[in-house]
Amino acid sequence: MAFKKFNYSLGIWKSPWAGLENFKFLLVSSDTFMRITKNTLLYYLIFTIIGTVLNIVIAIGIDQLVFKKVGKLFQSIMIVPVFISYAAVQFIVYAFLSNNGMINGMIQNFGGEGVRWYTTAGYWTIILTVVKIWNSVGYGSVLYMSVLAGIDQEMYEAAQIDGANKWKQIWNITLPSLVPMITIMILLSVGGIMRSETGLFYQVTRNSGILYSTTQVIDSYILNAILTTPDYGYTAATTFYQSIVGLLLILGANGIVRKAAPENALF
Repeated sequence: MAFKKFNYSLGIWKSPWAGLENFKFLLVSSDTFMRITKNTLLYYLIFTIIGTVLNIVIAIGIDQLVFKKVGKLFQSIMIVPVFISYAAVQFIVYAFLSNNGMINGMIQNFGGEGVRWYTTAGYWTIILTVVKIWNSVGYGSVLYMSVLAGIDQEMYEAAQIDGANKWKQIWNITLPSLVPMITIMILLSVGGIMRSETGLFYQVTRNSGILYSTTQVIDSYILNAILTTPDYGYTAATTFYQSIVGLLLILGANGIVRKAAPENALF
């Protein structure tokens, strides 16, 4: 469909070929194309870096708890948000950020003026990061906890006998043991570098056009285009562009890892 001028009455196969016209149209709208690409890459970097660090910190923190039952309780509580769809999350966020929401109420109680969050684009990079981390970091930490559970405890005992404190044990035993999992998770995420969670960027922001400068990514742009225009060939070209870039990046990243640390490569 990305290479055709789609016609409903003719269907995909009988619709006339358009060559690269759909891709040309994508590049002609350079301002929009550059903005959504920049936002997509920026959020990928923010979510990957902050998410990975917090996943590791939380996993190690729970693993080091003396009271294991308390750790299990924390783990269960943190996993809950991943089961809440963004259709519901948007109402939670709105309850905090609406003009009469909880945050504006607290600001006004301290003598300040409320903020119109849904018309101020500058705040949304932080807001979306907080929502994403809240939604996913608990589940992400479970993957690293599974690795920690498989570390031979005799290594810690030997290090303790040698005089290593907790920090040195974490630095010299725990973190090196997590490197293969960290590498695999990053490699898997690189394939989706041009994709984003549509619910987060479309529903949580309520698709507010005023916020597009900081909130519109490629996936939310495609969904908006599908709902407002009948040109499916153009939107198909955009998703094809995402897939090709993702494929090339994951092949390149895996090639680099295969040369540096072959045991951590995907293939």
